Amino acid sequence: MATTAKHIARELIEQLPDEATWEDILYTLYVRQQVEAGLEDVAAGRVTQHEEVEAELLDRKRRAS
Repeated sequence: MATTAKHIARELIEQLPDEATWEDILYTLYVRQQVEAGLEDVAAGRVTQHEEVEAELLDRKRRAS
């Protein structure tokens, strides 16, 4: 059986405490969606190596000084 977004959302909500607010629910779903999107980016090769990001930030800092 394929796991659907609706099924995953239902499971995530069930794991929250009974006192969870709408904000808690929405945040939990948002974080899960962002993690899924990130994993899809990694699988598709849409990533930037840490060293490249670090070099770019250092270069920007040098130019701003």
